[in-house]
Amino acid sequence: MNTVSAINAGDTAWVLIATALVMMMTPALAFFYGGMVRKKNVLSTLNLSFIIMAVISIQWVLVGYTLAFGPSISGLIGALNFAGLTGVGASPNADYAGTIPHLAFAAYQMMFAVITPALITGAFVERVRFKTFLIFALLWATLVYDPVAHWVWGVGGLLRQLGALDFAGGTVVHITAGFSALAFARVIGARHGYGKAPMEPHNIPYSVLGAGLLWVGWFGFNGGSALAANGLAVNALVTTNTAAAAAGLVWMFLTWMDNKPSVLGIVTGAVVGLVAITPAAGFVTPLAAIIIGGLAAVISYYAIKFRQRNNLDESLDVWACHGMGGAWGALATGLFATKMVNDAGADGLFYGNPGQFLVQAITVAVVITFAFGVTFVLAKVLDARLGLRVTDNEEEVGLDISEHGERAYA
Repeated sequence: MNTVSAINAGDTAWVLIATALVMMMTPALAFFYGGMVRKKNVLSTLNLSFIIMAVISIQWVLVGYTLAFGPSISGLIGALNFAGLTGVGASPNADYAGTIPHLAFAAYQMMFAVITPALITGAFVERVRFKTFLIFALLWATLVYDPVAHWVWGVGGLLRQLGALDFAGGTVVHITAGFSALAFARVIGARHGYGKAPMEPHNIPYSVLGAGLLWVGWFGFNGGSALAANGLAVNALVTTNTAAAAAGLVWMFLTWMDNKPSVLGIVTGAVVGLVAITPAAGFVTPLAAIIIGGLAAVISYYAIKFRQRNNLDESLDVWACHGMGGAWGALATGLFATKMVNDAGADGLFYGNPGQFLVQAITVAVVITFAFGVTFVLAKVLDARLGLRVTDNEEEVGLDISEHGERAYA
């Protein structure tokens, strides 16, 4: 538990900047995804991320924050003490951040809650019914994200009490999003013509732009999670950059061995490196970050090939990149974590503590099972009641026109 001290202007300024950086990541994600779909669906894809910023921002203020970070009820969920951000103001909160306003912490955490359901949208682009998606996003944030955030980060949360380490959301954000995406894709089914008709990305420069902005924003995602302008934030920033660089290089060589060095592959690799270092960024050294990022690229690259061989249309590979990358990163934290970097953390297996790896493995298994299971049931219920996907004709016309009545390009 942190000790409350006077508000530190430097810490507060850094967390506010990091909040803005993480918010930028959601529209960045929109461009990353938007470039990879066909041009008749680009507005729809961009909007799936953008509307999440509106929906989840309101949900977080009303109930999301208190469910995630309110006083623990049996380690399972937060109580409603902070509903409507009641009592969340300019004074620090000793449980979470002793040198910044409590409201700054809540705002920073809001941006994580926003981007996580946006990540899932890559699984069902080009065929999801917008009305149903809105309901899904609201229910998923409340039933999956908020409880898992409480388990891992909330004081008294079950997995936090177990000793789980997740510096910036490898488990809370990436595993939940990735395995929820897999569940949703299995329920909604493949796009018409998948595996037969060409479905090439319509604008790879959009995806390169989005990936570049994600890389920048990730300095707020991971560096900001130190919740202070200090050496730990610097370590997180350096390990983040290092893992992204390693993964981008490895992915380049993997595509080169198959054919030619793919630009989309390079930027995808960088994003996978960012995913994998997220849980570890404040616990490991830069040298460990090279290994974590490089192996993440290999794992996700072959996970994509596995998905393709099994003819599963999880369209933009959220499971392979975020689910598998996040799972590897969480496990790698149990290998490479060292108190030499963060004395508030723990030593991992390679520093003499095999128990930490076991804790990480249990955490990964629990969160995968919960996220996949709840999402699968939720998607099934919504499909039965409202229908998850548009009609065949609407899908053929494209969701920009059929769902939004607009065209991206005149």
